[in-house]
Amino acid sequence: MSLQLGAIGQIARPVSDIQRAVEFYGGVLGLPHLYTFGDLAFFDCDGTRLFLSANDGPVGEPSILYFRVGNIQTAYDELRDRGVEFEQAPHLIHKHDNGVEEWMAFFPDPDGHLLAIMAQVGP
Repeated sequence: MSLQLGAIGQIARPVSDIQRAVEFYGGVLGLPHLYTFGDLAFFDCDGTRLFLSANDGPVGEPSILYFRVGNIQTAYDELRDRGVEFEQAPHLIHKHDNGVEEWMAFFPDPDGHLLAIMAQVGP
């Protein structure tokens, strides 16, 4: 087994009101605010990103665990060889102003809860 999953890179948390959540997580809890766009906000939790998203569904859904990998295509291929069924191939999620790209691929755990592999690719 050559693939070694890295530290958790991001945890998603649904919220009912993004502005109220930004005020709470940033202002009340004091987490460093990274950026907000639309109904999405990101905070730094000592190297693990907290991803808040406003949605219309129930707020109590489980969080998505995102595992950092060095090469997302290699990790995707190896996990598929192990029987992991991905929702789709790794794909670009976001391109930052500095040119760094966020790539992710999502897959369910045995209970149907989403997990993901993620990688940042430099410009």
